[in-house]
Amino acid sequence: MWDERYSTDDYAYGTAPNTFLADNVGALPKGRVLSLAEGEGRNAVFLATQGYVVTAVDASRVGLEKAGRLASANGVDMERVHADLAAFELGDTYWDGIVSIFCPLPSQLRKALHRKVVGALKPGGVLLLEAYTPAQLQHGTGGGSSADTMVTAAMLRDELAGLDFRILRELEREVIEGRYHTGLGAVVQAIAVKPV
Repeated sequence: MWDERYSTDDYAYGTAPNTFLADNVGALPKGRVLSLAEGEGRNAVFLATQGYVVTAVDASRVGLEKAGRLASANGVDMERVHADLAAFELGDTYWDGIVSIFCPLPSQLRKALHRKVVGALKPGGVLLLEAYTPAQLQHGTGGGSSADTMVTAAMLRDELAGLDFRILRELEREVIEGRYHTGLGAVVQAIAVKPV
């Protein structure tokens, strides 16, 4: 599905970064940042322009190729890793930051990934996340049609046990990101820190 979605010349979710990430990028410590389910590169390229050492992981080769072109067009470099998040090893106490922007995974896979995220952050490392909540199904402005791939603040608090939340909130906001995220969205936003 993702290779097909990314196979057009335009960028499915645009080339500008997610606004929650752009507004809060200063919360991420400078250093190595992992961007999960990065797709065509908009968030990873933004992070690279801000001076981060970025690794973008995605299951779509087509998306990652476009991410490379977007990085070149912006005069930055980043590591691109083609991998299924079910099998991808995040490492142990390695990342200064991890970014998860609209990463729609089945709940069992998401829970396992979030356990890995907690272990993969360095002490003082930060997770920045935005995702759709199940209330998004009422809007139909992006995020698919399965509540199982959506998440609430309460779920995140449970799945990311071991992190301290600086921000954890559910809200409705206009999400205007390319063709597939356009209109009022029901989202959860989180910034969480691994204790030192």
